[in-house]
Amino acid sequence: MRTFLLLLGLWVLTLGQVFAQRASISGFVRDAMSGETLIMANVVLGGTTIGAATNHAGYYTLTNLAPGAYTVVASYIGYADHYEEVTLQPGQRLRLDIDLTPEALVTDEIVVSAERDHLEETKNISVSQLKVASIKELPTVLEPDVFRSLQLLPGVKAASDYSSGLYIRGGSPDQTLILLDRNPVYNPSHFFGFFSAFNPDAIKDVRLYKGAYPAEYGGRLGSVVDIYNKDGNRRSYGGGLSLGLLASRAYFEGPVDNGSVILAVRRSTMEPLLAALRNGDVEGIPDLFYFYDLNGKINYDASPNDKLSFAFYTGNDRLDLDFLEDGRFEIALGNRTLSTNWTHIFSQNLFSNFTLTSSRYHSQPVFVFAGTSFERRNRIFDTSLKGDFEYIPGERHTLKTGFWAGNFTMSLEDLFDARTTLDERLQTAYASLYVQETYKPGSKWIVQGGVRANYFSEGEYVRLEPRLSLEYRPIERLRLQSAYGRYYQFLTLISSELFSAFDLWLTTDDGVPPAFGDQMVFGAKSSLGHDVYLDLETYYRTMNDLFELDPFLFDAAGADYPDLFRFGQGYAYGIEAQLEKNRGRINGFVGYTYGKTRRRFPNINDFKYYAPKYDRTHDLNVVLNYRLARRWRLTSVFTYATGQAYTEPAGRFRLVDYPLANDDLDGLISRYNQARLPAYHRLDLGLTHTGRLFGIADYELQLQVINAYKRRNIWFYFFEFENDGTIERHEAPQIPVPIPNVSFSLTF
Repeated sequence: MRTFLLLLGLWVLTLGQVFAQRASISGFVRDAMSGETLIMANVVLGGTTIGAATNHAGYYTLTNLAPGAYTVVASYIGYADHYEEVTLQPGQRLRLDIDLTPEALVTDEIVVSAERDHLEETKNISVSQLKVASIKELPTVLEPDVFRSLQLLPGVKAASDYSSGLYIRGGSPDQTLILLDRNPVYNPSHFFGFFSAFNPDAIKDVRLYKGAYPAEYGGRLGSVVDIYNKDGNRRSYGGGLSLGLLASRAYFEGPVDNGSVILAVRRSTMEPLLAALRNGDVEGIPDLFYFYDLNGKINYDASPNDKLSFAFYTGNDRLDLDFLEDGRFEIALGNRTLSTNWTHIFSQNLFSNFTLTSSRYHSQPVFVFAGTSFERRNRIFDTSLKGDFEYIPGERHTLKTGFWAGNFTMSLEDLFDARTTLDERLQTAYASLYVQETYKPGSKWIVQGGVRANYFSEGEYVRLEPRLSLEYRPIERLRLQSAYGRYYQFLTLISSELFSAFDLWLTTDDGVPPAFGDQMVFGAKSSLGHDVYLDLETYYRTMNDLFELDPFLFDAAGADYPDLFRFGQGYAYGIEAQLEKNRGRINGFVGYTYGKTRRRFPNINDFKYYAPKYDRTHDLNVVLNYRLARRWRLTSVFTYATGQAYTEPAGRFRLVDYPLANDDLDGLISRYNQARLPAYHRLDLGLTHTGRLFGIADYELQLQVINAYKRRNIWFYFFEFENDGTIERHEAPQIPVPIPNVSFSLTF
C-alpha cells in the first residue's frame, strides 16, 4: 500500500508539472484599418485541430498547448488570412493581438481561402451571420435595411412589401429576441413597419439564431437577432454621408485617449417633397411626418484586461394624417436604449462581461373620427443587469455561465372620447441563470449542453429550459448536427394589420401563464470546394399557451386582466436549403424553404388549426453579385413565395332594424384564412459605382430598380356591396410598378 501511494503521489506530481509546463495563446482580433474587434473570427494552429472563434468582444484563447513552434492562422470573411509564427516556452502565457487587413486593400494573389476555417466561423446549427456590407449593397426600397436583408435567408419570411417584421420558422415577430449591444429592443421599426430602426452605418455585426439557440439566450419562443454597434475607429478620424430619397445618414468616428467614439444619425428628408405635394392639392399627404435615429458609443481601455463602453440609441416616428372628411390619425412611437458595459479578463482562461441596460418603448396613436377620439398609450420600461463568464480550462472544454436580472414595467391605457376605458399597469421583477458546457471529446465530436432557469414575479412563475446540441464530422468538409431546446416566453405582441404604431405589448400575470414550446433541429453542412457551401436543415417546433387579446370580448372595461385573453396552440415544421458562394467575381446564395405553420384558438374555425397570414409553403430567394469591372458591381435579388392565407367570403348576411345604425348593415360569413392569395414574386436590380472624389473622400453611387418586371403582387382583397345586391372584390396591390432608387454616399 505504501508503494502504491508513493507511485500515485509521484504520478500526480509529474502530471502537475506537465500541466504547469503547458502554454497558451490569447488576445483580440481586430480590423487593421480601424481597430474594430471582429466577432466570430477564427484562430487556429496550422497543421492541428486546435482552434477557437472570437467571442462577442473579439477575444480568443487557446489553452493547454505543448511548448514548441506553431503557425497561428487567423481568418474572417472579407479579410485576408493572417499567418504568424510563434514559439511557446514551457508555461508561457502569450498575449497575441491580431490585426486583419480587409481584402479590398490587398491583391488577389495573397488572399488565401481557408474553407475549413470558414465552416468553423459561421456554420453552427441554425446560425446565420449577415455582413453589414451586404446590407448596403442589396437593392432596397428607398433605404438599406437590416431586417429586409434578414428576410432573404431561408426560414425567414416577410409579411408584405410594407413590413420589415421577422417571421422566423413559423413564429410571429414577438417570438424573436432582438438585442442591440446586449440590450432588448421592443419595436425596432420605422415608417410604421416599412423598415427597421437600425442604422447600417452604426452596425458592426448581425447574427441570427433561427432556432434551438443555446442556453446563454432566453426569453423568447423562437429565435434571436444579436446586433452589435461599431466601437469607432481607433486609428484615425473619419466619417460618412449618404443622401437618399427617403432619408439621409451621416456618421463620425475617431480615436480618443485609450479608446474610440462613434456617432451616427439618420433622419427622414421627405418634408420638402410632402410640402410641395400639399401645395399642389394632392390628397392623402400628411400634415406632419418625420422619423430619426441617433446612435452613439464611447469606448475606453482602462487596462489591457479591462474595457469599458457606453452606448445609446434613440429613435422616434411622428405622423399626422387627415383622411376622408372627418377622420385623422396622430401617431407617435419610439425607442430609447442605454447600456454600460465592462469587459474584464481575469486570466487567459477566464473571461467576463457585465452590462447595465435600460430600454424604453412608447406608442401613442390617436384616431379621431367625426369629432370622437380613440387614444391608446402603451409604454414599456425595462432595466436590467447582465453578467456572463466564460471559462476555458483546455481545448476540450468551454464553460459559460451567467445571469440576467431586472425590472419590467408595462402600462396600457385606452381612452374613448377622453374617457379612460382600460387602464392596466404591470410591474414585475425577473431573473434568469444559465450554465452551458461545450465539450469536444475528439476532433469529430462537439457536444453542447445547458440549462436556463427563469423567474417572473407576476404569477411567481419559475421555469427550467434544458438545451442540448450535437455535432459529428465524419469527414473534414461535412458536419452533421442536431439540437433540442425548451423555451418560455413571458411577453406577447398584439400586432396591428394597419400600422406598427398600433402594436401592443402585454405580459403574463396570475391566470395568464407564459407560453412555451419545444424545438428540434437536424442539419448537414458541407464545403463543396472553391468557396461553395451547402447548408441543409430541418426543424419541428411546438407552441403552447399562446395568449393574445380576445377579439370577441364585447367590453374590456372593468374586466379582470386574465379575462382579456384567449389561449391557443401552434406548431411549425420545415426544410431549409442554402447554396452559397462567398468569394469571387460572381458570388451570392440561393435559399429555399419548404415550411408550414399552424395555429388554433377558441371560436376560430371550430378550434381547428389554420394557417396564419405569414405561412408560406414554398419560399425561394436568389441573391447574386457580379463584379463587372474594378469599380462597377451588379446586384440582383429574386424572390418567390406561396401566396399568403386570407379569409375568403363564403356567404352574406344583413342586419335589419339594428338599434345602433340608421340603415341596415351588410356583412360577410367566412372561414378564417382558408384561401390563398396568388403567388408572390419580384425581381430587384442594383448597379453600384465606386470611386474617389477630388482625392478627399471615397464615394459610392447606387442606381436601383425595385420590382423590375412590374409584378402586381396582391397585398389583400376588400369587398364592396353594390346597390343591386352583388358583391365586388377589389385588389389592394403591394408595390405595383417599378420603383427607382438613387443614393449617393461619401466616406471620409
